[in-house]
Amino acid sequence: MKVAECMTPDVETVTPDQPIREAARFMLRADTGVLPVVQEAALRGMITDRDIAVRAVAEGMGPDTPVGEVMSDDVLCVYEDQSVEEAAQLMRDEQIRRLAVKSRDDDRLIGIISLADISRSTRDEAAADALEGITEPGGEHNQSMSG
Repeated sequence: MKVAECMTPDVETVTPDQPIREAARFMLRADTGVLPVVQEAALRGMITDRDIAVRAVAEGMGPDTPVGEVMSDDVLCVYEDQSVEEAAQLMRDEQIRRLAVKSRDDDRLIGIISLADISRSTRDEAAADALEGITEPGGEHNQSMSG
């Protein structure tokens, strides 16, 4: 199965200069914990509800703080024509639960694939393998501003 067959298309996005207040409102409306950050049709990063809470609020930043100040800019992506198994393997290896999905034709953001998307769409071991890797201690991703 290809990523395009189970990803969530047409995701809400924010720009780096929008305030985190707007990002939080978008998350509430869309019932999601993550938003891609896009500028001039290019994916620049991701912001999560945890970024807002841990990187912004806990550090005393206000609701008008630009998204670009608290977003993660090292975004891992897959292309829509890659297999779900490849996406699950990347999630496992990097210990993450979501990946941005880009179009191979023009490299623009076209959706997000999550562990939940994979688990709902496959009957094989892809989701279980990814979950096992994600829940192992360690990994390079953290919430500090320096890393």
